Amino acid sequence: MKTIEQMNTETVTAFIEDFWNRNDLNSADQYLSDDYQELSYHSKEGLKQFAANILAAFPDKRYTVEDIIAQEEKVLVRMKVKGTHKGMFFGNQPTGHTIDVTLYRQYRVFDGKIAEHRGWIDMVTMWSQIRGE
Repeated sequence: MKTIEQMNTETVTAFIEDFWNRNDLNSADQYLSDDYQELSYHSKEGLKQFAANILAAFPDKRYTVEDIIAQEEKVLVRMKVKGTHKGMFFGNQPTGHTIDVTLYRQYRVFDGKIAEHRGWIDMVTMWSQIRGE
């Protein structure tokens, strides 16, 4: 029998793969609870809009989980995102430069659904890579 930590890790890993890597933005409805709290992008719809903007700016983007730690309902993820700046990104024209940036995500999973999300990304590195510095 799987532990709650194993099940929650599987839920978060599947969400990252389907939502962020397969670009199935509607999968958010499958993985996120009805009372989902989005603390980085303000709402479930805000998360979907942000993901669509990232996809437009970095159509070849790929998220790779490097570390994942679960304790009860919390799941912490350290991952990398790599991609090529080929579309508008926060008002910046495409540069064709690649990014390779570390980000952290904290999820709270309850009854098999992601109930809360917080995120942090190394924007200093991202902007310097976009600019080719």
